[in-house]
Amino acid sequence: MQGVLRVFLSQGNVFKNAVLQRIRMANPSLLQPAAFSRCESTAAPAARIEEHGFESTTIADILKGKGKGADGSWLWCTTNDTVYNAVQSMTQHNVGALVVVKSDEKSIAGIITERDYLRKIIVQGRSSKSTKVGDIMTEENKLITVTPDTKVLRAMQLMTDNRIRHIPVIDEKGMIGMVSIGDVVRAVVSEHRQELDRLNAFIQGGY
Repeated sequence: MQGVLRVFLSQGNVFKNAVLQRIRMANPSLLQPAAFSRCESTAAPAARIEEHGFESTTIADILKGKGKGADGSWLWCTTNDTVYNAVQSMTQHNVGALVVVKSDEKSIAGIITERDYLRKIIVQGRSSKSTKVGDIMTEENKLITVTPDTKVLRAMQLMTDNRIRHIPVIDEKGMIGMVSIGDVVRAVVSEHRQELDRLNAFIQGGY
């Protein structure tokens, strides 16, 4: 999945550029700057295309798409829970990570992922039923987080650079959800499809 992210980051504009090239070949005047266009109205559709780039998609858009299940209400465990119970919760909800909260259940202490379980329990031969989540979690001061306003491409870059697959979403009130690599890739793929549809509609005179 990390490889998929790197492809999108390095070649994300290939699809759009290919379609724009087709536009140039079909009618070069459509993509000329307004100052060189004989008809001012031809510049408007091109500008309208640029307004819809997937660069504007935010983490808030992903959370909206995920619906009520994205509110983070079940995506957590406490530092005192056993690793076994945390993994059970991941399995039950089909997720790969849980936010860890302190015993007061109000402040974030860190995050526990499938990778933590494999590396710190299975590989080391420890017992998941006797080990506390707080003993193997990634602590709060090492957490990579995003806000609802973070652009999806920025979140993708953070995941790639830090080799992580889950990022908690934090606002001024605290934790509001979690996004995964899968969420981000689906959002980018969806935006690419929509943008290609818009460009094709523009070629066919839909704008």
